[in-house]
Amino acid sequence: MIFKGVREGRPYVDHGLTAREWAQIPPRQFRLDQLTTVTTVLALDKLLSEDSTFYGDLFAHVVLFEGNLYLEDGLHRAVRSALRNRTIIHARMLDLDERIAAGRVAPESGELEITAPIAPVTGRRRRSVGAHRLPD
Repeated sequence: MIFKGVREGRPYVDHGLTAREWAQIPPRQFRLDQLTTVTTVLALDKLLSEDSTFYGDLFAHVVLFEGNLYLEDGLHRAVRSALRNRTIIHARMLDLDERIAAGRVAPESGELEITAPIAPVTGRRRRSVGAHRLPD
């Protein structure tokens, strides 16, 4: 298995980040088997294209939501890595859990309140899957 899971659509609200805001987040390494993709469509022409990121970000985009890592952008790059027997990709990660907790994204509406630039993610921080469950 290449990915942890494959799903159609995002389980989280729209974060509304622009390409410029994504570019402020430093890339880091992620194991493919820890990522869940949010699309089921794989275009063969994009997969085989050497310049598919010519107009976009060189790094994939990963969103941390409820303790899970979702591959939001970069499916073709990730599959190309897997075809080359690589188990990791370099990606930028948005910690949506942290943004929701800080009140910068409303969990129900998906409205983004820009109050300050996105702080770079530093160090490796692990969260358990059930870290955000409410008490019974």
